[in-house]
Amino acid sequence: MRVLVLGGTRFMGHFLVYRLLAAGHQVTLLNRGATPDLFGDRVARVRCDRAADDLAQALGGQEFDAAVDFTAYTAADGRAAALALGGGRVGHYVMISTGSVYLVREGCPRPSRERDYEGPLLPEPASEEDRAAWAYGMEKRGCEEVLAAAFRDDRFPATVLRIPMVNGERDPHRRLERYIARVLDGGPLLVPDGGQHPVRHVYSGDVVRAIAKLLLVPSTFGEAYNLCMEETPTLSELLALVAELLGAPARLAPVSSAALRARGIDPVAMSPFSDRWMSLLDPAKARAELGFQHTPLRRWMETVITSLLANPPPEPPPGYERRADEVSLAAELSAEAGAGNGGAT
Repeated sequence: MRVLVLGGTRFMGHFLVYRLLAAGHQVTLLNRGATPDLFGDRVARVRCDRAADDLAQALGGQEFDAAVDFTAYTAADGRAAALALGGGRVGHYVMISTGSVYLVREGCPRPSRERDYEGPLLPEPASEEDRAAWAYGMEKRGCEEVLAAAFRDDRFPATVLRIPMVNGERDPHRRLERYIARVLDGGPLLVPDGGQHPVRHVYSGDVVRAIAKLLLVPSTFGEAYNLCMEETPTLSELLALVAELLGAPARLAPVSSAALRARGIDPVAMSPFSDRWMSLLDPAKARAELGFQHTPLRRWMETVITSLLANPPPEPPPGYERRADEVSLAAELSAEAGAGNGGAT
């Protein structure tokens, strides 16, 4: 196949391109060229900044069997893709969307199913932090709706994949690594608000395999699918597994988000899996229609941890600069708890 990958150098796209090349496909990358890659002359390249450049002009009427779009975030992005690749210039277009499209719905069920997409939407939140997360979900919805209209009106062969928080090797946000670094330094692992909420993420490798498998499958045109694991540990259970795989005791220390903020510690920067704007999806449709299967949590977690230990980054992950304050706060809370129990330990 001739496959266009929009993005393709940072995270999941990196692994998808290698998989496509290994299968003998011809790959064209379209991106700004800001992130270096090792694909060399095995791929063709189109330089384009979607925020500033004309996508149709950049592609110059090229035709592709399939396109996978990791960088479509807004209605304008979806419209530009449909314009540049419509009219038979692509056999299948796959847009990577997000579980956040459910989070901006009023009263959306959890886990969220594809049919839960429709319904009244939340108004714009008052706080700046919530507003950014809300805007992300709303903009992704706008992109999805443009593509749905393009399929309905012009049979543009689009498929939407909705994914929750993604973990895997090369995660540019270094989310799982933030917990691993804290387990490795031997100190306590602060868990905002107790960590009893359910966590249902997805392994990046599972998303990549699903993409490769569904390309040029006509039954997926005009459809949306949730991709995620089915295992649903609490955050505390997930962190206990991280500690176990590292051979460490689970030194979990529940702490209120308010106490963290009072110390100038951002709870989400420290613990990204505590973000309340984190979706919980139901993958039943993808399992039934795509044959989607997720890698068991323990297996992929061990794979990611092993990769990180084999290739330790030169700098600590984001949020780690306040680690000394975290340890100090944990010690104070422990002392207060001991005093409240009459000094018993």
